[in-house]
This record gives sequence, C-alpha cells and structure tokens, in this order.
Amino acid sequence: MKVTVFGIGYVGLVQGAVLAEVGHDVVCVDIDANKVELLKQGHIPIYEPGLEALVKENHASGRLNFTTDAAAGVKHGEVQFIAVGTPPDEDGSADLKYVLAVAESIAQHMESHQIIIDKSTVPVGTADKVSARIAHVLALRERKDLSFDVVSNPEFLKEGSAVADCMRPDRIVIGTSSATTEDVMRELYAPFNRNHEKIIVMDVRSAELTKYAANCMLATKISFMNEMANLAEMLGADIEMVRQGIGSDPRIGYQFLYAGVGYGGSCFPKDVQALIRTADSIDFDSKVLKAVESRNDEQKTNLFKKINKHFDGNLLGKTFALWGLSFKPNTDDMREAPSRVLIEALWKAGAKVQAYDPEAMEETQRIYGDRDDLSLCGTKESALKGADALVIVTEWQAFKAPDFDVIKQQLKKAIIFDGRNLFEPKRMKNKDITYFSIGR
Repeated sequence: MKVTVFGIGYVGLVQGAVLAEVGHDVVCVDIDANKVELLKQGHIPIYEPGLEALVKENHASGRLNFTTDAAAGVKHGEVQFIAVGTPPDEDGSADLKYVLAVAESIAQHMESHQIIIDKSTVPVGTADKVSARIAHVLALRERKDLSFDVVSNPEFLKEGSAVADCMRPDRIVIGTSSATTEDVMRELYAPFNRNHEKIIVMDVRSAELTKYAANCMLATKISFMNEMANLAEMLGADIEMVRQGIGSDPRIGYQFLYAGVGYGGSCFPKDVQALIRTADSIDFDSKVLKAVESRNDEQKTNLFKKINKHFDGNLLGKTFALWGLSFKPNTDDMREAPSRVLIEALWKAGAKVQAYDPEAMEETQRIYGDRDDLSLCGTKESALKGADALVIVTEWQAFKAPDFDVIKQQLKKAIIFDGRNLFEPKRMKNKDITYFSIGR
C-alpha cells in the first residue's frame, strides 16, 4: 500500500520505517528541509534502539523516502498519516496548530478520496476539527465532489522500545464509523495482525480518549507508588517489599510500580495536563488527574531535598556526580526529565554538577550550553572524581552493577543518593557507603 506520513518526529519516523519494513511504500513529509536531507544521508535525529538500521535499510531499498513536497506526499498516499507534534499550549491544553496545518495542506492538494489518519496524540474532538478544516478548504477550492474520512489511530509506543512496540503491537486501536475505511485500515495493519486479533475498532471519540486514558492510567500508577514510597519512608517500611507484595496480585501487576523521582518525557506530563484541561473545558473537575500531576511535580524535588538535608542546607561550592540525564533509559530525550529539576536546584543552591549519560550528553549540551557549574564527562567513572556525592537519576543498565570500590576511591566521601532504588541498603551499609534511596 502507498502510505504518506506527515511529520518526521519520533512517532512519524518510527511508524514510517516500520510500515516500510513490512513492505508498504512510504513517503515521509516534513517542513524541515535540513532534517529531510540528513535522513536521506542516513543521519537519524533521535536515539532509539534499532531505528537507525531500519531507516537506512528501507531508504536504500526505496520503500522509505523523505521529502518537503507536501503535494507529492498527498499524491503518493492512499492513506495520509498526521504525525506532527501537539505541544502544550500556554494553559496546558494540546496545541493543534500543526495538526490542522497538515489537514489544510492535504485538503489543498488532494485530487481523489483520502483517508486521513490522526496518529498524533490529540484531544477528543480533534477528528471533527480536522474534518471541518478539510471541508472548509475543499469548499474554497470548489471541490465539494472530493470525499474523505478522518480516522483516529493513536500510537502506544514506549521510548526506548518504540521499534519493537510498533513491530509487535499489543493492540491497534482504530476509530472510524466507516466499514470501507475499516477494511483499508485492516489491510494496512494486516502484517501486524497475523498471530492473533489485535485490532480494536471503535468510534472516533472513544479512540481519541483511549490514548489519553492509557497514558494517564500509567502516570497514575507511578504517582501512586511515589506517594506510597514517601509514606513508607515515614513509617519505617520498605517500598520495594511493598511493591513485590502488591505486584504479585494479578489485578495489579508489576509494571509501573517502581518508586522513583517522578515521570518525565514527551507523553505523560503533557497528556495528563491536556486531559485535565479538556475536563476543565466542560466543567468537569478531574480530581484524580490533578493529584497525579501534583504528586509528580513534588516527587521531582525529592532527591534535592534529601541532598540538601544531608548537607544541612550548605551546598555552596559542593560538587555532585550525576548519573543519568535522560528521563528514562534507552533514549536521549530530556523533555520534562527529573534530572533537569535536580540540576537546576543544585545550581540555584550554588553547587556544581559533573554528569554522565550514555546517550543524552549532546542533548544536555544543547539545552544548557557551556556553563562553569556543569561538566559533561566521558564516562560514569570520570564523573565521580572529586565529587561530594553520587546521585543516580536514570536507571540505565550500565549503572546497575558498578564498581563500588572505584566509587569510594573517586568520591570525597562515600555517599550515594539513589533516585531509582538500584541497590540494596544492607549491601551499601556493609560496604560503608552512606546510602539514600526512595521509600526505604
């Protein structure tokens, strides 16, 4: 099938590459000429395991192409994916200007029936707005003879495993009321639906809400566990033991039950806030979601509070080794990352940071530039040298079994603040390491 994807960001690039991998003929359209040219040369703008090889191989085979020519993109595709960003507006609601701009571009260039697929994370009612914008442009073109259908097809990708999630989806949600469009969507996704039925067809608004509800549920689990961790710490309980105790209940499960320093990234913070604003717009008080957001904001300050308390509020001139900058492992994404809250709080208190991350060093440099109070180190060991303590923010695999003798030798004092509960407190005590974790 001939497929066009508007937007070569995280979702669009992964979706386009995976569709090409199974044999579809994919053209990706973006207004950023520099990004398009770099992709043609094999340079991938984001870090995602497995994506670079997938893009290069399918571009070389001719099944995956990149262009800035919207007209050519519309002409190519039997279906048109909208996979552009929906950044938070000033009030926290999703900004649909890029989505609607693509809808307008499709309407300006279409010459036959089109199926327009909303892949971006968008609020309930967006398909209606996209339809209205397309109809308006077609009316201006005096082409009311042209028909179209707008589908909601939300993505459920996890950064760090997006390629695998896209290749082997656990569900494919399709929002449409058209039997003909459903047939086309089933044909599109047939390569991913052979093992067992994964396609769930529903009305458009339910599909739109499903995406937000899924992310908000996961965010709720994280904030709940962080609240339990804070309570456990005050009561003298161990949140890791509690996690195992409740995770063994199949109604709860083990996923997203790890206490830590709060969630970040491009999805959870934005989607929780956007659904709150959607609820506000219809005078519905989303008490649970507001509590989830509030707990997460506060949890991101947890490590700094522990550090500040241990050093009696005197952080001026102190240096801290920081392991982990990305909001989660296997990505270089630092959007809403807990590390940023911690780093900026340390700077405000007069401290310096020596940081290391396996993938997010360039992104950190881009965000903060050159600063006297930030050193980006080439290895996790070099970040330790002369620091007053080690702070672990992201649970990269490379941090889970370090050489504790090296840590003790390189730090001024053997102190670890562990925001991800990577180590056992008893083991740290036996190694004469002063150890602070979350909820234990």
